[in-house]
Amino acid sequence: MNVAELFSVRDRVALVTGATSGIGRHIATGLAAAGAKVYICARTEAKLLKAAEEIAAETGGTVVGLVADLSTMDGIKAIAAEITSRERALHILVNNAGTLVDAPLDDYPEEGWDQVIDLNLKTPFFAMQKFLPLLRAGATPERPASVINIGSVGALKIGPREVYAYQASKGAIHWMVKSLAKKLGPDNITVNAIAPGFFESEMTVIHSEEMRQMVVSMVPRRRVGAPEDVAAAAIYLASPAGAYVTGSVLPVEGGLAI
Repeated sequence: MNVAELFSVRDRVALVTGATSGIGRHIATGLAAAGAKVYICARTEAKLLKAAEEIAAETGGTVVGLVADLSTMDGIKAIAAEITSRERALHILVNNAGTLVDAPLDDYPEEGWDQVIDLNLKTPFFAMQKFLPLLRAGATPERPASVINIGSVGALKIGPREVYAYQASKGAIHWMVKSLAKKLGPDNITVNAIAPGFFESEMTVIHSEEMRQMVVSMVPRRRVGAPEDVAAAAIYLASPAGAYVTGSVLPVEGGLAI
């Protein structure tokens, strides 16, 4: 197998959740540029369709936006049914949709805790569950289907922000991939997590040059993450190059967790 084939995701069918911005958008863009057919989903239709159009224009790839509310079981079932009506198989599932609540420990709200745990932990599990028939249909011993959950450097190293539910949910994601990988390995499905460090997004905004320099000073690579950093990690895990990697957490954080 040549190198191009080794890292190829061409003609694979992928779903990336929460892909209108940030890590999800970077991964969706990378997969589309590499030749995968990419479905993206989010709750806000206008924002979703705009993102799908922009990613397709940027990459020349096939990108389809589907409105979905993954915070509910009905929403998860609906997106699974919609893609099942369009595709015979799903080869790549990227569970990226997530949120965080930053609040002082003494005042940390129960509602915020539940919202974060549900979207960051419950949703990836049940999305994977509902897509299992399509993932199994797309999996072979030579080309396994790939589930990629988005964890966080925040589950590898405790930072200064008070995001207790977020850290707990991402730590659970890191461990959940191991149990799922063990169960689904015989079905030719790999399950891994990517643990991104500091990538600028709607949830992680750099407000000033002073803040940028502070963040960069904590990263041994002396920069924040670039879109291609996380896109390349996802392509690796979803390609033949990553076919023997499962149950792993891949840090993409420039050494921040050291």
